Amino acid sequence: MAKKLNIAILYICTGKYTVFWKDFYESCEKYFLKKHKKSYFVFTDSDHIDYDNKKEVKKIYQKKLGWPYDTLMRFDMFLSQKDELKMYDYLFFCNANILFEKEIKEDILPDKYAHGGIMVTQHPGFYDKTNLEFTYDRNPKSKAYIPMGGGISYVMGGFNGGLSEEYLKLCEELSKNIHDDLENNVIALWHDESQINKYIINRKYRILPCKYGYPEGWDIPCYKDDIRILLRDKASKKYGGHDYLRN
Repeated sequence: MAKKLNIAILYICTGKYTVFWKDFYESCEKYFLKKHKKSYFVFTDSDHIDYDNKKEVKKIYQKKLGWPYDTLMRFDMFLSQKDELKMYDYLFFCNANILFEKEIKEDILPDKYAHGGIMVTQHPGFYDKTNLEFTYDRNPKSKAYIPMGGGISYVMGGFNGGLSEEYLKLCEELSKNIHDDLENNVIALWHDESQINKYIINRKYRILPCKYGYPEGWDIPCYKDDIRILLRDKASKKYGGHDYLRN
């Protein structure tokens, strides 16, 4: 690809999740679409994070909302920067615990016509499962509801993106759906992940295999020798564990 792209990385590290940022940033600079210009939109309540003196790192104050709202309300966070984000070619959301392990090239980029401009990633827990085993939200009161037998893919919430125009459309629709649910005292089963899985039903999208979202310590034979993106174990004592991070 001859054209040098402007890429925005969307990253949330409120509270103690800042523990992941330094290694994420360094690995992203080293491996992720390295031929292109990257800017980092870091949503955090921290006064200081590593590399926040870099011109490509934009630190945006984000109050810690508590679990599950820190993850559920991510689309509202992104839309708060809509006017600036729409100037980029591609937007990518990366979960805090992502670590790039190998070079990620342009073949992940979704095309507007073939893929609807959206890229999602296969959930590693369901790579060998049928749609009857997917943990879609089965609550008909939720905007994320998918009936039994529906859907052909189950994707994770931790790594997705697309052409800026198309990804912002996704953010707008899912923000609306989440607020509609909240007005009805409903929260989707797996929060933003459930909402994304509903969004891609009957839409075009590019789906990456779970070597682009491989959990630390797992043994998935078909991908373990070619891990592109590692999902660091948030339950590990090294990072404090789930309760420590969320609280």
